[in-house]
Amino acid sequence: MSVLAPISDEQYAAFVAMSIADYAADKVSSGQWAEDQSLDLSRKEYEELLPQGHRTAGNYLFSVLDDRARPVGTLWIGVKEYAGKRAAYIYDIWISPEYRRRGHATRALAAAEEEARKLGLFGIGLHVFGHNAGARALYEALGYRVTNINMFKPL
Repeated sequence: MSVLAPISDEQYAAFVAMSIADYAADKVSSGQWAEDQSLDLSRKEYEELLPQGHRTAGNYLFSVLDDRARPVGTLWIGVKEYAGKRAAYIYDIWISPEYRRRGHATRALAAAEEEARKLGLFGIGLHVFGHNAGARALYEALGYRVTNINMFKPL
């Protein structure tokens, strides 16, 4: 059974609304954006990255499905260049809170590897906020390695 299905227009609209708010909150939590500007800045980044929505070339947005083919989350993969080679980049993976800790993210990330291989890409990159210890642990358990670390000390 397939873990990923192309995202529908309705699912995309819900994904963008939720993701813009979540990304804004993460940027505020990490100290990168002021709260009063965060939603506008987040919206602007999404508009720049997905100017044609889920039909933007070089981007692949999926519904993550459970074993009964019910949508339980979303996955957004883009294509980026690393050291002159094309690679997948996971812009977002999100599992609905009531379905977390059941292996859906692990299966979605394995399916993302298959999608990347089908596209002829040489690897997968992603960003994780430092305060998201659960996601960091998952990625490390799946073989992702740290390539950069940004640090900040508030005064």
